[in-house]
Amino acid sequence: MSGKQKALLIGLAVVLVVLFVLAVGIGGRRGDGDPADPPDFLSWLGKFGAKQSAVDPATVRSDCAVDGKPTTFTFTGSCTLTVADPGALKTLTLRSSKAFGVQAPAPGGADVQVKDTVSPSPQPSPAPSSASSQAVAKIAVDRTTEIVLTCPGFGTQCTVVATAG
Repeated sequence: MSGKQKALLIGLAVVLVVLFVLAVGIGGRRGDGDPADPPDFLSWLGKFGAKQSAVDPATVRSDCAVDGKPTTFTFTGSCTLTVADPGALKTLTLRSSKAFGVQAPAPGGADVQVKDTVSPSPQPSPAPSSASSQAVAKIAVDRTTEIVLTCPGFGTQCTVVATAG
């Protein structure tokens, strides 16, 4: 290693140490993060793509849709949702106040079915009560897709809402 390379490497290390000390010295928010109030920098970054990567809930269709509320699905047992082709890889977010099961094909043409059961968080959360008491499933969609929702329990009714994030 030449002398110039050593000097450059030492200079880079000094800059990194100074930036670290500066970041620690300035501090930031204390305590746990609040999802309802993200840092300004993250909010600014989110403007560049957060909603663009979400499936439009209006493109989700099903026989179990509630009349007058096309993005709300109420069912006992199971329900199949059909998501229109989003044109690119996007995320469909489903929310419910109760546990529910989800089965969907993996994106990218893989011959794999992904299954999961989501439940509301039992832990207290700093988020508003409406957000902290919900079961949330996020499904990657890159083409027309059928998603099967199941409601655990015998004769139990579930209500699931498709949202944009």
